[in-house]
Amino acid sequence: MQTRLREETSNLSAVGMQIGADQGAFLSLLVSAIGAKRAIEIGTFTGYSAISIASALPEDGRLICCDVSEEWTGIAKRYWKEARLDARIDLRLAPALDTLNGLLGDDGEGTFDFVFIDADKTGYDAYYEACLKLLRRGGVMAIDNTLWGGAVAETKKGDADTEALKVLNLNLADDSRVDSSLLTIGDGVTLVRKR
Repeated sequence: MQTRLREETSNLSAVGMQIGADQGAFLSLLVSAIGAKRAIEIGTFTGYSAISIASALPEDGRLICCDVSEEWTGIAKRYWKEARLDARIDLRLAPALDTLNGLLGDDGEGTFDFVFIDADKTGYDAYYEACLKLLRRGGVMAIDNTLWGGAVAETKKGDADTEALKVLNLNLADDSRVDSSLLTIGDGVTLVRKR
């Protein structure tokens, strides 16, 4: 089923937004290893990463998926249903910050175990800050594309996405609220553990 989802997604012009199979397996292992029950995903696309995360949650676990595309998440919903994970996944079609602020108001701080951020890069810093509030102490956040094809290591000024990722990487290195490590999985995944 996940192979078919990857194949269907490969026909889309935005196929580069899909995480790799190795990254999906890594997310599943990570979610399981920390015993996550409540998770957030920012940037769902066609749902492959959501399947990886939701399948590692317990039966009564919950994944809140934040996205703005009804078209792409329409594909996701078909596969979630087929995987029998649709009851664990709560899709919120709205700007992610609106959803995160709503979660802060409704659920409060420190109420989530795991976060995966893979959306518009210029929004990463704001997503990080909101999600850090939502994450419990000892909770883990995985932030995708933090190597950005190596562009984050270049000294010349890049486009807005590149510059946003450079700033985030520097901020993460100095953030005393967390422990972090940049891994070379996919296009770079930074793991953050809230202290």
